[in-house]
Amino acid sequence: MDKVLEARNINKYFREPVLFHVLKDISFSVDHGEFVSIMGKSGCGKSTLLYILSTMDTDYEGELYLGGNLITGQPSEKLAQIRNEQIGFVFQFHYLLPEFSVLDNVMMPARKLGKKSYNEIEADALDKLSLLGIKDQAHKKASMISGGEKQRVAIARALINDPKIIMGDEPTGNLDSKNAENVFEIFNDLTVSKNLSLLVVTHDLDFAKKTDRIIEMGDGLIINDVDKQLAR
Repeated sequence: MDKVLEARNINKYFREPVLFHVLKDISFSVDHGEFVSIMGKSGCGKSTLLYILSTMDTDYEGELYLGGNLITGQPSEKLAQIRNEQIGFVFQFHYLLPEFSVLDNVMMPARKLGKKSYNEIEADALDKLSLLGIKDQAHKKASMISGGEKQRVAIARALINDPKIIMGDEPTGNLDSKNAENVFEIFNDLTVSKNLSLLVVTHDLDFAKKTDRIIEMGDGLIINDVDKQLAR
């Protein structure tokens, strides 16, 4: 299968207050349509790794490829464009702008990208909200909807530019079990129906067990990488 994301020999150091080797020779890849979870104890380096993979942290050694293209060493303006166009983000806290409508929040990354007209972006955003079952909330202020609905809006926003991969940092960490299950089902449907790749850092073992593959980290290393499709 084609690799959508590949990390080769990633090393990361914190230099203050003392030199600390955070990530140690991390290498792995994510295929198109693969749903991968990263697990490990707090402090093992998983969130640090996600920030490197998402191009938000460029202070590392090694090589990072997205869609087969080397993105390590690209200028910050180029990386910002890559992030907006090719990577969707879903965080534990949804970071919606509360005084803007649901629709405006979803449209924002596409308006920033500037590749489509306002009307085309609006139609795309409504399609994404429909896909997530919350089109009826489109014109409400983001502050007026429930926590589970806010996370769906955040997922719709992550999808608006049709990214190559969605990355999640504890995307169910702030949700009750029912809404966490709903988010998993949404993600799983996206891998099946859209062949979308997902890479999710999570503490939720029940969530991780249902993904295609679990990468377990410890002390800055990958200590286990279980492809459950092959294990069956």
